[in-house]
Amino acid sequence: MSPHRPPARTRRLWAALAALLLAALTACGSGSATDDNDASGSAGQSSGAFPAKVKTKFGDVTVESKPQRVVALGWGDAETALALGVQPVGQSDWLAFGGDGVGPWAEGRYDESPQKIGTLEPEYEKIAALRPDLILDVKSSGDQTRYDTLSKIAPTVGVPEGGDQYKIAWRRQTTMISTALGVPDKGEKLIADTQRKFTAAAEAHPEFKDRTVTVGSRTSAGWGAYVTGTDRVNFVRQLGFRNNPKVDAEAGAGFSVTVSEENLQMLDADLVVMSPIGVDAKKISADPLFRTLPAVEKGHSVVFDDQNISQAFATNSVLSVGYAIEKVVPLFADAVK
Repeated sequence: MSPHRPPARTRRLWAALAALLLAALTACGSGSATDDNDASGSAGQSSGAFPAKVKTKFGDVTVESKPQRVVALGWGDAETALALGVQPVGQSDWLAFGGDGVGPWAEGRYDESPQKIGTLEPEYEKIAALRPDLILDVKSSGDQTRYDTLSKIAPTVGVPEGGDQYKIAWRRQTTMISTALGVPDKGEKLIADTQRKFTAAAEAHPEFKDRTVTVGSRTSAGWGAYVTGTDRVNFVRQLGFRNNPKVDAEAGAGFSVTVSEENLQMLDADLVVMSPIGVDAKKISADPLFRTLPAVEKGHSVVFDDQNISQAFATNSVLSVGYAIEKVVPLFADAVK
């Protein structure tokens, strides 16, 4: 694969997300990120008959009748709705895909392009003008003011308890959204079908089992590594890997930890997987310090230089996960040989 430098708009968005990430890292204590084994327990499933009730950090949200005009704001929320057969009238394009605002794994699912809504700072007037009867903000920051403002426009399904700062697994996201849309059975089937793909990949690659892995990134601000309980780590754990214990030992309230250049050896593991965020992939692969990691010296590393693969791995919606399994697993297999 050849390095791909994202457009300026994407780099600016990733810079903003990187700043948010770094702010989250300053908090202390153990994070309560959604575990990858938590499928649906706290989502408050209904039978599919309305009114439907969904449990969130902000309390129970009741959807009285089948939504006709859905606005999807959380990361991957629109893709999840599309997978369930619902086309949002408005959505946030977190990774600046353009077009319909979704990755290649979700292309062709809109009959009419949705209105684009801002991400970190949604345009509330634009949302209100769409006259939504349901707002999805499931994989989001969990900010109280954001939720209060949105809920004045329409019933809003926000983050679950423990889901602040985008810490929500694709299973729970799918369960909450399918419940709100009145199609919990569809949600369960999507989850089961996707889980089978993970199971098949793990069985096909027993060499992954119990190998340690570091899942990290580099932004314009520096290096970082993701902690257990976050989507990227949940993904590799389902393939049989164990997260780097040195990384988890540093975990705080955020979804990753910062790693200084002086401590870059902390990234070393049986497999090192790195994503460029707002920087060129060569900023990682050609870095002299990174190349001194024992895993890198032995060829046991993967640096995502294909934008679609990197974005699928980052999005972790019920749609993007299948795409990521197909594209990422062969890269991991080559790297751990």
